[in-house]
Amino acid sequence: MLAALSAVGPFAIDAYLPSMKEIGERFAASAVTVQQTLTAYMLPFAIMTLWHGAISDALGRRRVTLVMVALFLLASAGCALAWSIESLLFFRAMQGMTAGAGMVIGRAIVRDVLDGHEAQRLMSQISLVFAIAPAVAPVLGGWLHVWFGWRSVFAFLVLFTAAVWTVCWRSLPETLPVERRQSLHPGYLLGAYWQVLRTAPFVALVVSVTCNFSAVFLYIVSAPAFLMDHLHVSETGFLWLFGPVTAGLVAGAWTSGRVAGRITPVRTVGWGYGVMVAAVIANVAYHLLEPPALPWSIVPLFFYFGGSALAMPSLTILALDLFPTQRGLASSCQSFVQTMGNVIATALVAPLVWGSALTLAVGQAVVLALGLAAFALYRRIPSRAPAIATPPRAAPHNGT
Repeated sequence: MLAALSAVGPFAIDAYLPSMKEIGERFAASAVTVQQTLTAYMLPFAIMTLWHGAISDALGRRRVTLVMVALFLLASAGCALAWSIESLLFFRAMQGMTAGAGMVIGRAIVRDVLDGHEAQRLMSQISLVFAIAPAVAPVLGGWLHVWFGWRSVFAFLVLFTAAVWTVCWRSLPETLPVERRQSLHPGYLLGAYWQVLRTAPFVALVVSVTCNFSAVFLYIVSAPAFLMDHLHVSETGFLWLFGPVTAGLVAGAWTSGRVAGRITPVRTVGWGYGVMVAAVIANVAYHLLEPPALPWSIVPLFFYFGGSALAMPSLTILALDLFPTQRGLASSCQSFVQTMGNVIATALVAPLVWGSALTLAVGQAVVLALGLAAFALYRRIPSRAPAIATPPRAAPHNGT
């Protein structure tokens, strides 16, 4: 259930990538304008992730999840019925404002109920689906586009979200008792956000997670150019990229779950970085020596995505454990930074590097280097967070 919640947002990011050309033709919009439907989604997504966790810390996990998923369903219906590029941009922004709730609150729920290697194991399972969703989405979206047209991609999102909401309404328990809830007092929240976002170990871990996934995200948002322009596949050929990518993510997340409790999270992250570094070196070397071709342009990505999925759960656990009484708020801060990294990758970096397979490989290597530097910094500074001032207690809430 938590995995499905975490998949809603990433799935909505790029399920419609194969339909971008048709959307531009139907609405007489340029490729750059259609590309901004991604930015219109990602920027509100990033801003609202700062609030989903804090609101759930005050009002409870269950009710906030149900409301946000319902609003996302309505926004998806608006996208399916969009009558102009401007209306599509508006409803994409509405999707972005609500899509991150499942991911943020899901992480907090894990830490509400589990500790230690059990939490790492469950986080690995959730991270598996979270990482697979943006990989599988364009493949499914491409076939829906071919069979039924671009609107069917958003219609599918409506049906998928309705199913997730129904399961949550029937089965999602409230994991945050009233006595553990925090206040939404503005002064406290501003102080708490400032405290979290200036804590050096937390920032280093979050930047590490962000860069690792942004290096993944470069290929996801550049998939139309990488596959259709450089590797010359059709709208239904996205499986060439996302099949091996998904396999790598599955292997990495499965390995992370298997080693939980056997080796430390820090060592797990080190293994993940070892795999990622080897993959980006191979990727750059191949495209320096040879023109892009199947399957060799894809093979290094399998290993990179596997290393990323191996490291992500442990990095997340290490970051959230710095703030054990404000995990929802800390999860919001992590999601905000990570999503802003994806916004930068989508709006600024990807258009600069998708011109060739070599520039994409170099861009991935540079972003990974930043993530590795952040993790190295975390290892050199004390892994302790200062205490956040105790807030005024949230008012008791009646009902479930």
